[in-house]
Amino acid sequence: MILLKPILTEKQTAITEKYPNRFGFRVSPDANKAQIKKAVEEVYNVTVVSVNTMNYSGKKKSRYTKSGVVTGKTSAYKKAVVTLKEGEVIDFFSNI
Repeated sequence: MILLKPILTEKQTAITEKYPNRFGFRVSPDANKAQIKKAVEEVYNVTVVSVNTMNYSGKKKSRYTKSGVVTGKTSAYKKAVVTLKEGEVIDFFSNI
């Protein structure tokens, strides 16, 4: 499984509004750009022009509770921003 889920955050939505043919996905950490391109083209039936990937490291978090300080770590993940051919779009909400 290469594509884990689409990214539908406020920041990614702003990018998609500015550039209507760019979409973000959370992808498998060991996937490369060619695999991501092939997976998006197969699943969404579109033509991918380019793929930009970003690796995010997990950050340490701590919070204060009644029982003391609780420490933990957010998970590390890889993100891909996919640019489609001009005029093509992906509709994430079509099957609702």
